[in-house]
Amino acid sequence: MSAIQIGDTTIQRIVEQEDAFFDAFEFFPNLTQQMLDENRDWLYPVFFQPGGTRFNLCVQSYLVRTPHHTILIDTCVGNHKPRKSRAFWDNLASDQYEKNLAAAGVGVGDIDMVMCTHLHTDHVGWNTKLENGQWVPTFPNARYVFSEMELNYWTERHAADAAAAPWITDSVLPIVAAQRCDLVKNDHQLTDGIQLIASPGHTIDHCSVHVSRGDDQALITGDMIHSPLQARYPELGMLSDYDSPQAGRSRRAIFDRFMDTPALICTSHFPQPSTGRFERWDDAYRFVAVDT
Repeated sequence: MSAIQIGDTTIQRIVEQEDAFFDAFEFFPNLTQQMLDENRDWLYPVFFQPGGTRFNLCVQSYLVRTPHHTILIDTCVGNHKPRKSRAFWDNLASDQYEKNLAAAGVGVGDIDMVMCTHLHTDHVGWNTKLENGQWVPTFPNARYVFSEMELNYWTERHAADAAAAPWITDSVLPIVAAQRCDLVKNDHQLTDGIQLIASPGHTIDHCSVHVSRGDDQALITGDMIHSPLQARYPELGMLSDYDSPQAGRSRRAIFDRFMDTPALICTSHFPQPSTGRFERWDDAYRFVAVDT
């Protein structure tokens, strides 16, 4: 598994799944057939399944290793988690994620920081594991970093209707109960050269992660963007957005900051290779993949 080198820091993808889970018209409620047809020449077959409207989506973490820290950004879906609304994520029982973590040369005991860009089900799952009928922290030596605003929002939602947010029950609140979480603002510096960048809209206080070492830079997007279609159409919201117009403004701000620079953009959900750069395309942006 290849690594991105940012000065003395390495970044690696830790993949849990990659498949065409969603139909694009369900996932992006304002997507039109004309928009899809006008972009077929570059969307197929890498980003969309040939002959259909289902698009390829990767579920993965990013492992960031500095000389002093081993940080896991987002933790995917996880095993044994009841997710009745998403059959493809319901009660997974796969060793793929743990194998890929091991292939990167890391065990669960080596992670000393877990940072969740936001608290959706496919970004918090491996926070915990099932042990003797109890949800316990998967990474025994890690501090878990959550946005304070994000946690407060989801805690309130969960208190009002726990059944609507089962991932908070099994993957977030057990971390709080174990007193393993650090609550931060959306401009928090995780460690030297690794800074949160506010990118709200998809959730109330979504953050992306900027890794900088001298002239070398990378941005780990989280769910600031799900598909390169949202670079072509930055205002294109998706079904789980908290505030789609705000998410569109966040995308434009991020793209304007990093386009036409050497910064590598590490997307959470684009298919292999997931990493690239953004450049101007008319009044929007184009994703250019880089196979690291």
